[in-house]
Amino acid sequence: MGLEERRSTPRSTVLDVKGFASADVRHEVEAAEGRIRPHVVETPLEPSPRLSRDTGAEVLLKMENLQVTRSFKARGAFNALLGLDDAERAKGVVTASSGNHAMAMAHVMALLGIEGEIWLPDEASPAKIEALRSRGANLHLTGGDPELSAREQADRTGRVYVSPYNDPKVIGGQGTIALELLRQAERLDGVFVPVGGGGLISGIAGYLKEASPETQVIGCQPARSPVMAEAVRVGELREFPWESSLSDGTVGGVELGSITFPFCRDLVEDWVLPTEDEIAAAIELVMSEHWVMVEGAAVLSVASFLKTAERWRGKTVALVLSGSRISLDTLAEVLRRGHAAR
Repeated sequence: MGLEERRSTPRSTVLDVKGFASADVRHEVEAAEGRIRPHVVETPLEPSPRLSRDTGAEVLLKMENLQVTRSFKARGAFNALLGLDDAERAKGVVTASSGNHAMAMAHVMALLGIEGEIWLPDEASPAKIEALRSRGANLHLTGGDPELSAREQADRTGRVYVSPYNDPKVIGGQGTIALELLRQAERLDGVFVPVGGGGLISGIAGYLKEASPETQVIGCQPARSPVMAEAVRVGELREFPWESSLSDGTVGGVELGSITFPFCRDLVEDWVLPTEDEIAAAIELVMSEHWVMVEGAAVLSVASFLKTAERWRGKTVALVLSGSRISLDTLAEVLRRGHAAR
């Protein structure tokens, strides 16, 4: 996604959410918990005997790959759309994504009977396009920036634009993961979180800052696309180079002025950047040890933990597995890498 300054509908403007802080996130998360609970799964927090044995830490996997639509994105999508008033619902919504957010939004719009439009890059995979159309999604393909196109469409039509990450309601929905973690674990020294635009980690870190300040939150991005980590390093969001990655759900730019940046800058303890080989090895490890499907973005947490495992010896950590939508081509590449390494 591009990094240009953008106009938006009132729900998403930076001005409207200026000063949005961790206390506000906790309030938003607790409101979201009541709102979305009938519609989402409290995903398991599953022990990982292999990772625990090999590292000397107590390692727990937060299985968001088992969530509705098979990623954490359903939480934010439900919270954003259930939070609309009657007039907003009647007008419909606009969003942009080629991945898990698009699938979540299509699912929630269909379930709630809300009309909407989803903007995708024209190079989106035919399989993703077909999967979205099978859910009845109204799709627009663009050769430009889908987020910018979607925001402009929202301005033209008066519909609410729902960002994949740059929205308090979306952040609040994703943050319900933190609330569940504190219900499920007696002790939690660290949480490893995959990061793209930062909505997931903003919700988790914002809530934990208030509810469990001793818990450290670790941001995980692929070494080939460390956009948010670089922004934190230099102290501002701007354009940074990035390349494609097995972690395709986290690659690309972040909107200038995104409300997620201050949370990433102020509340994330550390940033870890796994290589492609480390991501591939983590996919194979989780699939072989836990018998579940995971995508590249999901195992950023596992690969990042393994890079820093000595630091966590004797401590309890949760690794968020953010989703399961890995393409067959990508899975085949991962298996080829593993075979070549043996």
